[in-house]
Amino acid sequence: MALTKLINYKEASPKVKKIFDDIMKTRKTKYVNNIWRALAISPKLLDSFWTMVKEVMIKPTRIDPLNKELIYLAVSITNNCEYCIKSHYSAAKKKGLTDEVYAEFNQIVALANATNKLTHGLQVDVDDIFIDENMNSKWTTKK
Repeated sequence: MALTKLINYKEASPKVKKIFDDIMKTRKTKYVNNIWRALAISPKLLDSFWTMVKEVMIKPTRIDPLNKELIYLAVSITNNCEYCIKSHYSAAKKKGLTDEVYAEFNQIVALANATNKLTHGLQVDVDDIFIDENMNSKWTTKK
Protein backbone atom coordinates (compact mmCIF):
# COMPACT_ATOMS: atom_id res chain seq x y z
CA MET A 1 0.00 0.00 0.00
CA ALA A 2 1.32 3.40 -0.97
CA LEU A 3 2.35 5.74 1.83
CA THR A 4 0.95 8.68 -0.11
CA LYS A 5 -2.38 9.16 -1.78
CA LEU A 6 -2.53 8.09 -5.42
CA ILE A 7 -4.01 10.97 -7.38
CA ASN A 8 -6.71 9.96 -9.85
CA TYR A 9 -7.16 11.83 -13.10
CA LYS A 10 -10.60 13.16 -12.14
CA GLU A 11 -9.32 14.76 -8.91
CA ALA A 12 -6.03 16.01 -10.36
CA SER A 13 -5.19 19.68 -10.65
CA PRO A 14 -5.05 21.18 -14.15
CA LYS A 15 -1.22 21.03 -14.07
CA VAL A 16 -1.23 17.34 -13.08
CA LYS A 17 -3.90 16.54 -15.70
CA LYS A 18 -1.69 18.14 -18.35
CA ILE A 19 1.26 15.93 -17.29
CA PHE A 20 -0.98 12.85 -17.09
CA ASP A 21 -2.22 13.63 -20.61
CA ASP A 22 1.37 13.87 -21.83
CA ILE A 23 2.24 10.56 -20.14
CA MET A 24 -0.70 8.82 -21.81
CA LYS A 25 -0.01 10.40 -25.21
CA THR A 26 3.72 9.65 -25.10
CA ARG A 27 3.21 6.08 -23.90
CA LYS A 28 0.23 5.54 -26.21
CA THR A 29 -2.03 4.36 -23.41
CA LYS A 30 -5.12 5.42 -21.50
CA TYR A 31 -3.51 4.31 -18.23
CA VAL A 32 -1.44 6.37 -15.79
CA ASN A 33 0.85 4.12 -13.74
CA ASN A 34 0.72 4.22 -9.96
CA ILE A 35 4.21 5.74 -9.71
CA TRP A 36 3.01 8.82 -11.58
CA ARG A 37 -0.16 8.95 -9.50
CA ALA A 38 1.96 8.83 -6.32
CA LEU A 39 4.35 11.52 -7.58
CA ALA A 40 1.35 13.70 -8.46
CA ILE A 41 0.98 14.54 -4.78
CA SER A 42 3.67 17.08 -5.69
CA PRO A 43 3.09 18.50 -9.18
CA LYS A 44 6.64 19.87 -9.24
CA LEU A 45 8.10 16.43 -8.45
CA LEU A 46 5.85 14.77 -11.03
CA ASP A 47 6.86 17.27 -13.70
CA SER A 48 10.55 16.93 -12.88
CA PHE A 49 10.58 13.13 -13.00
CA TRP A 50 8.41 12.87 -16.11
CA THR A 51 10.69 15.34 -17.91
CA MET A 52 13.71 13.25 -16.91
CA VAL A 53 12.08 9.98 -18.02
CA LYS A 54 11.24 11.45 -21.42
CA GLU A 55 14.79 12.73 -21.82
CA VAL A 56 16.56 9.55 -20.70
CA MET A 57 14.24 6.65 -21.48
CA ILE A 58 12.00 7.79 -24.35
CA LYS A 59 14.08 10.19 -26.43
CA PRO A 60 16.15 8.28 -29.02
CA THR A 61 19.80 8.04 -28.01
CA ARG A 62 22.76 5.83 -28.84
CA ILE A 63 21.46 3.21 -26.40
CA ASP A 64 18.57 1.26 -27.88
CA PRO A 65 15.24 1.04 -25.99
CA LEU A 66 15.66 -2.61 -24.91
CA ASN A 67 19.12 -1.97 -23.46
CA LYS A 68 17.77 1.06 -21.60
CA GLU A 69 15.15 -1.19 -20.01
CA LEU A 70 17.78 -3.83 -19.16
CA ILE A 71 19.97 -1.23 -17.46
CA TYR A 72 16.95 0.00 -15.53
CA LEU A 73 16.11 -3.60 -14.60
CA ALA A 74 19.65 -4.31 -13.38
CA VAL A 75 19.55 -1.31 -11.06
CA SER A 76 16.01 -2.16 -9.92
CA ILE A 77 17.00 -5.74 -9.11
CA THR A 78 20.07 -4.52 -7.24
CA ASN A 79 17.97 -2.00 -5.29
CA ASN A 80 15.24 -4.59 -4.69
CA CYS A 81 12.46 -2.37 -6.08
CA GLU A 82 9.57 -4.72 -6.84
CA TYR A 83 7.52 -2.03 -8.58
CA CYS A 84 10.40 -1.04 -10.86
CA ILE A 85 11.34 -4.65 -11.62
CA LYS A 86 7.81 -5.51 -12.68
CA SER A 87 7.13 -2.34 -14.66
CA HIS A 88 10.46 -2.37 -16.52
CA TYR A 89 10.32 -6.14 -17.08
CA SER A 90 6.95 -5.55 -18.74
CA ALA A 91 8.41 -2.73 -20.85
CA ALA A 92 11.41 -4.87 -21.81
CA LYS A 93 9.15 -7.75 -22.86
CA LYS A 94 7.31 -5.36 -25.19
CA LYS A 95 10.68 -4.38 -26.65
CA GLY A 96 11.69 -7.99 -27.38
CA LEU A 97 13.05 -9.46 -24.13
CA THR A 98 12.69 -13.27 -24.09
CA ASP A 99 12.52 -15.53 -21.04
CA GLU A 100 15.86 -17.11 -21.98
CA VAL A 101 17.60 -13.73 -22.26
CA TYR A 102 16.00 -12.59 -18.98
CA ALA A 103 17.39 -15.66 -17.19
CA GLU A 104 20.88 -15.02 -18.59
CA PHE A 105 20.55 -11.33 -17.76
CA ASN A 106 19.74 -12.20 -14.13
CA GLN A 107 22.84 -14.40 -13.96
CA ILE A 108 24.94 -11.40 -15.02
CA VAL A 109 23.23 -9.09 -12.49
CA ALA A 110 23.75 -11.66 -9.71
CA LEU A 111 27.40 -12.18 -10.66
CA ALA A 112 28.06 -8.42 -10.84
CA ASN A 113 26.45 -7.91 -7.42
CA ALA A 114 28.44 -10.77 -5.88
CA THR A 115 31.78 -9.59 -7.27
CA ASN A 116 30.97 -5.98 -6.30
CA LYS A 117 30.27 -7.05 -2.71
CA LEU A 118 33.41 -9.22 -2.51
CA THR A 119 35.61 -6.52 -4.01
CA HIS A 120 34.13 -3.88 -1.71
CA GLY A 121 34.38 -6.08 1.38
CA LEU A 122 38.00 -6.98 0.62
CA GLN A 123 38.74 -3.34 -0.31
CA VAL A 124 40.67 -4.44 -3.38
CA ASP A 125 42.70 -1.60 -4.93
CA VAL A 126 41.93 -0.73 -8.54
CA ASP A 127 44.62 -1.94 -10.94
CA ASP A 128 46.64 0.88 -12.50
CA ILE A 129 45.69 -0.38 -15.97
CA PHE A 130 42.04 0.52 -15.25
CA ILE A 131 42.77 4.11 -14.23
CA ASP A 132 43.03 6.73 -16.97
CA GLU A 133 44.74 10.10 -16.97
CA ASN A 134 41.57 11.80 -15.72
CA MET A 135 42.00 9.83 -12.51
CA ASN A 136 45.62 10.93 -12.05
CA SER A 137 47.13 7.83 -13.56
CA LYS A 138 47.81 6.52 -17.06
CA TRP A 139 46.60 3.50 -18.93
CA THR A 140 49.40 1.05 -19.17
CA THR A 141 49.82 -2.08 -21.15
CA LYS A 142 51.85 -4.91 -19.80
CA LYS A 143 53.21 -7.60 -22.06
